[in-house]
Amino acid sequence: MGNRDAPSRRGGNRSLPPPPRGKRVHWRGVPARVRERIESEIGGRVVRASTRGTGFSPGLAAILETGNGRRAFVKAVGPELNSQSPEIHRREIGIVSRLPPDPAVPRFLWSVDEGPDGWVALAFEVIDGRAPAMPWRHAELRRVCQALSALTDRMTPCPIDLPPDRELSAAFATGICGWAKLAGGGRQELREGPEQGPEQALDDWCRRNLDSLVRLEAAAPEAVKGDSLVHVDTRADNLVLTDDQVYVVDWPWARRGAGWVDCVGFAPSVEMQGGLDAEQLVGLFPHARAADPDRVTAAVAAIAGYFTWQAAQPPPPGLPTVRAFQAAQRVVARRWLAERTGLR
Repeated sequence: MGNRDAPSRRGGNRSLPPPPRGKRVHWRGVPARVRERIESEIGGRVVRASTRGTGFSPGLAAILETGNGRRAFVKAVGPELNSQSPEIHRREIGIVSRLPPDPAVPRFLWSVDEGPDGWVALAFEVIDGRAPAMPWRHAELRRVCQALSALTDRMTPCPIDLPPDRELSAAFATGICGWAKLAGGGRQELREGPEQGPEQALDDWCRRNLDSLVRLEAAAPEAVKGDSLVHVDTRADNLVLTDDQVYVVDWPWARRGAGWVDCVGFAPSVEMQGGLDAEQLVGLFPHARAADPDRVTAAVAAIAGYFTWQAAQPPPPGLPTVRAFQAAQRVVARRWLAERTGLR
């Protein structure tokens, strides 16, 4: 009886959320001057372009093939499509151009940058693979978890130098802190509407426990400190599978922090996409099993607050499904947090 108002499993994995999809620009939709620079880098005229349909970034995301057989996977975007996306590409260039070779990270090839008001493109070796099947298949999910755990081992200690503002703790202190934003008066900014998912953005459980949620979240910046390079955005659409390898793509948000944070951030998306319960999923990762449970709970609290806040914001230009996708993760993360804390 006392639990009837707490978040439940009703939104966890019964139906899949909208696919992660940005508004893609096909090769011929890229400005001619940018196409020319890309072809110069590839070393030939592009005769075939296969657009990748999944993933949230707007702009070009395609395998390009030249008449002389050269291939590259290229992402490119300009500020007219989304004002923030060029800088996100620059951030990724700053990470992948310095990473040591790793079997789980596609090899970075080159980049093109027109400057603050122009387009940015970056290219990688082509991986002839596929995204994980949705809903998640148990054997495939276990294979991915093993690969991610091994990647964390290789990324510890952090293999590249990062400035203080690229510490994971800084992100949790200033951005992944939705409960604090709500407690600070942000609740008036929340949208209401069915597009947010099966629960309202701020329901009775959230209102009743908001002070406790803010306190839990406040411990997260210290809890997530560590010396691993953490991807931060691990989801099925950022994974590519081949017969013998799991690749992790899209690295713009990478930061230095505790290695177990990636699996905690991964867990809500896995459950909402038909995979394991979030707590079971985290149990597959040795780094999380070895972590202080209170630190993990603080991170779960922050992630639940992040999705609660983000899902209630207007959709960014070029990313029509991102808020519904975040709302589905919000449902899982809040239920998971209620179970870990006993908050009713």
